[in-house]
Amino acid sequence: MSTAVSPDAFVLPSSALRGLGTRPFGVYVHVPFCATRCGYCDFNTYTAGELGTAASPGSWLEGLRRELDLAAGMLGTPPAADTVFVGGGTPSLLGADRLAAVLEAVRRSFGLADDAEVTTESNPESTSPEFFAGLREAGYTRVSLGMQSAAPHVLRILDRVHTPGRPVAAAREARAAGFEHVNLDLIYGTPGERSEDLRESLDAVLAAGVDHVSAYALIVEDGTALARRVRRGELPAPDDDVLAARYEQLDAALSSAGLHWYEVSNWAASEQARCRHNLGYWLGGDWWGAGPGAHSHVGGVRWWNVKHPARYASVLAGGEVPVAGHEVLTDTDRHLERVMLELRLAEGLPLTALGPGGVREARAAAAEGLLTGDGLAEGRAVLTDRGRLLADAVVRRLVS
Repeated sequence: MSTAVSPDAFVLPSSALRGLGTRPFGVYVHVPFCATRCGYCDFNTYTAGELGTAASPGSWLEGLRRELDLAAGMLGTPPAADTVFVGGGTPSLLGADRLAAVLEAVRRSFGLADDAEVTTESNPESTSPEFFAGLREAGYTRVSLGMQSAAPHVLRILDRVHTPGRPVAAAREARAAGFEHVNLDLIYGTPGERSEDLRESLDAVLAAGVDHVSAYALIVEDGTALARRVRRGELPAPDDDVLAARYEQLDAALSSAGLHWYEVSNWAASEQARCRHNLGYWLGGDWWGAGPGAHSHVGGVRWWNVKHPARYASVLAGGEVPVAGHEVLTDTDRHLERVMLELRLAEGLPLTALGPGGVREARAAAAEGLLTGDGLAEGRAVLTDRGRLLADAVVRRLVS
């Protein structure tokens, strides 16, 4: 049930706080700043020209500190954060010193578990050896770098501002600074991308020596510059058959190199290399999302912050939480989300999470080659290689 609320009216019910700390608990920090706007991106981000004097990294950081302090109070005795993920936007635009201040704010308000995973996203063009050294000194344990493609013409279509070789160099710099866990992001299926372009990108990823890769099919989001170009006929829409072929190509290359899928869009070299923060999302954990437009979830209650950085800072300066709206998930909502998210994992979904109809559909899907027979015999719904390509359709069957 969705309910809009004024910022000063939001209170977490005691039922949501019950069990807090027994589930994974993470903190997500949204950095809304970007140097330029990529044509495919519909995230809550702003360039300096769009913001003018309305907001700045300084006002954002002050607001963030206030939100985290309010969050700790609302949670009562908050658990120490198992994971922290700083995303955006372009967190690396803040520089190592401000990112250190972000982590210090989380540490002061929540505390960090002894083995906490602490990740920040970065644009390779706004990083350097000194930047990575500063992050390591501050306590970051993981870096995720936006690469998208190694092909210049693909980067141009995506409006990505970085030179093709820079992500590989940045990944090597991060590893040299002591980061054991480094991720590179890819996007596949961009109009004009050829199989040889993706092969070049995969070769570059593997040459970088990273232990994690995330790869996402291009989605043309409404309201983006890319969507307008597709609508005008300047670019073709992504083709489903091409997307499937590209996925199979990158899965084969990554698997051969020792990076194995653990979630439909994510590959890791070992269990330790998996992104624990994202696993918290997929396994129904709790997290506080801080920053403009960030989403949070605790105990079946989900809420989201006001989007504009100036409004965000203003609400917090007034001593209120910046919540724009919230929803209390019903049992049906939570069941659907569990099936949708856990089925995407390599370990799959326990059949006990399904009703009798869902179990019948799981058996039928296994007979059709969409779920593994071995998984079914062990009481789990586990996607086959073909099933990964049709994961959304399998989910719809299991919850019908």
